[in-house]
This record gives sequence, C-alpha cells and structure tokens, in this order.
Amino acid sequence: MIELRHIQKTFDGGASYAVFDTSLTIARGELLALIGESGSGKTTTLKMINRLEEPTAGQVLVAGRDVLEQNLQELRRNIGYVFQGAGLFPHHNVARNIAAVPELLGWSKEVIEARSREVCALVGLPYDDYALRIPSELSGGQQQRIGVARALAARPDVLLMDEPFGALDPITRAGLQEEFRRIQQELQLTVVLVTHDITEAMLMADRIAVMQGGELIQVGTASELLNHPAHDYVTQLMEMPRRRAERLERVMRAAE
Repeated sequence: MIELRHIQKTFDGGASYAVFDTSLTIARGELLALIGESGSGKTTTLKMINRLEEPTAGQVLVAGRDVLEQNLQELRRNIGYVFQGAGLFPHHNVARNIAAVPELLGWSKEVIEARSREVCALVGLPYDDYALRIPSELSGGQQQRIGVARALAARPDVLLMDEPFGALDPITRAGLQEEFRRIQQELQLTVVLVTHDITEAMLMADRIAVMQGGELIQVGTASELLNHPAHDYVTQLMEMPRRRAERLERVMRAAE
C-alpha cells in the first residue's frame, strides 16, 4: 500500500540529513508505528507520505503511484491526517469540522450528514449530541475523537497519525488507543503512527519501525524487537517497558 524507496530529506543542501536512505513497505490494512527519539526523522518520514515535505531523493509510492506525480490536493484528500491536539477549526462546530473534506470533494449535504453520523458513531460521540458544539466545548479526549472522525470522513485508505494521543491523560489515552485500534481493524485502514511511547507502539502496532539519527535501524513486530534486537538502541528502547513492568509488579506485590 505504501512503499518508501531509499528516501532522503535534507533541509541544508546535503550538509545534514533529517532522513537518510530509508526504505520501508507498509501493507494494506497494517498499522505501523514509527518510533525514535526527538530528531530521529520519524515525523519528517511521515510528512513525506502526503507531501507535507517532499523527498530530496528516492520515491514514495501510495497504492503503486509516486506521490510526486499525483495532484497534491487529490493525494491529500485520499490520505487522512491526525495529529496531537486534533487541530480542529476552533470557530466551526463539530458538523462543519467533519464536513470539511467531503465539501471540498463536492459531496451533497445529505451524503455528508449521513457520513458524519457514521464516523461520529464510530468514535463513540453521537452526532445529534455533538454536531453543534464547538471545539472549546469539548474535552481533550472528545476533540481527539472528532479529529479522528474528520480524518475518516472522506473514506481514506491511508491514515497518518503524528503523536495523536500524546496530550491526553492516561485513562483517556488508554481508552482511545483501544477504540482506535478497533476502528482501524474494522475498516482495514492502513495506518502510520508516529509516537515516542514504546509501550503505545507495542500495544497498538502490527509492526514497529525504529529510527535513529535519520536512519531506519530495525523493523519488526514487538516480539521480534524484544527477542532479536539488531542494534544497541533497540535493546535500550525495548528494555524500558520490561523494566517498568517488573517495577509495577513489585509495587503491586507490596500492596497485597
């Protein structure tokens, strides 16, 4: 579904590279997590998929087509985008926010409302209860749910997500992670999720791609990365949830 072929991105004419010689294939219906420390290149990689950034070298293909050869507006309308803080239009109500892309596509009002009701139901916020509310009247978790609903409204095959749950409290975050994973599997969406949280990546993703210093250093399932790390950084990364689990187990034993 998505193929990155030796992509590179430099912002200073080649003096340094935000992303260097990265190749990756993401299957249709797969949820892949891109993880790494700040400055590792994960968000730049994500942005090259829908041309928020264009590769300096290499190719990005979506459904077999080079993104640089596609009409930019058409490309972005077919790829949903969700980021931290939802990014809703603050002065538009929920109905207008969700309808933004379908309106650009020329859908009728009746079809837009029907689809808006569907996606609101998917994210657990009944349309009749929330359609006329503006973002400031919603909690952070509700805003993020509407952000997901808006990204799904035009029925995209691909969804890009950049730290979408990072600003939420732990309880809201865990619930939304589970709810989104259910939606993703139900709709068979192809999802690329950027996160700095290895536990989130392990719980949500089919595969995890680890980046460091602009390079892709290992790709695999959580089990593969845990049992067969190919790099010292991957070993360190995978030790974090293991140590926390052991510490939590000790705390829970002490509380019994």
